[in-house]
Amino acid sequence: MPSSARSVARKRNSVLGRPEFMSLNQQPLRSGGGGPGGPGGPSEGRGGARRSSQIKHQTSQPAEEPADGAAGSGGGGSGGKDKREPCKMPEEDCMQLNPSFKGIAMNSLLAIDICLSKRMGVCAYTSSSWGGCRSMVTLLALTGHGITWIIGTIVCLTRSNTLAGQEVLVNLLLALLVDVMTVAGVQRLVKRKGPWEMTPGFLDCVAMDIYSFPAAHASRAAMVSKFLLSHLVLAVPLRILLVLWAFLVGLSRVLLGRHHLTDMVCGFALGLFHFSLMETVWLSSGTCQTLISISTLSWSPFF
Repeated sequence: MPSSARSVARKRNSVLGRPEFMSLNQQPLRSGGGGPGGPGGPSEGRGGARRSSQIKHQTSQPAEEPADGAAGSGGGGSGGKDKREPCKMPEEDCMQLNPSFKGIAMNSLLAIDICLSKRMGVCAYTSSSWGGCRSMVTLLALTGHGITWIIGTIVCLTRSNTLAGQEVLVNLLLALLVDVMTVAGVQRLVKRKGPWEMTPGFLDCVAMDIYSFPAAHASRAAMVSKFLLSHLVLAVPLRILLVLWAFLVGLSRVLLGRHHLTDMVCGFALGLFHFSLMETVWLSSGTCQTLISISTLSWSPFF
């Protein structure tokens, strides 16, 4: 008897003997269970019912979406599409798991170009590291502007008295117009922004030099320097200064934060292409005199 009394006391003091832990002491629910004392008793029935209700609740949640989608498709097919469309990520946010070597190389070069261009934009603002030289660099860039060269060529053409000089100036004017129109067309097609967010100035809007690629100043400087080196007799120091001027004009736009390094390089290449194109379609002296006479007649009523 004392041993049986001690076992009853231990059962009373045991934590598992409390009503809320009764389901832990019962055997798993078996099919075909019977009476209250057996495996299918009320306590086990309550625990099994609780667990089965939780499982049903968890499994019923993901099953609701297809039901809604089916209901939406029955009502016109728009509800199911609206449910599934937000799950799709945009293409630019998707990562390619197996990119090609060419894509990796191009993205790496583009990242290097942007990083170096931002570092070289030391005159982009007055608060930059070389902000005190911004006005001087802007003046240097102005010497390669399209409006400056077009107006200067027209003024020199009106003051020229020789046929050879007029022939060179007419072809130079035509080359400048071709350069401005070609660069503006490529910029409109590519629409690449500069390394620093800047609004184009008034002269840039007039010359249609709004976007970054290719660099219009670099293209113009390369074309003009090559043109003058080919058709003018210059001393060696002047020839060196002319090449140095073309390089500094293209570099000045990078220092001002207007263009990337690749924009400058492609601008130089495009300027040399314009020069070779003008050499191919070079206008003769008679054609230049005809164009000058037509332009003089068109402007004569205003004087």
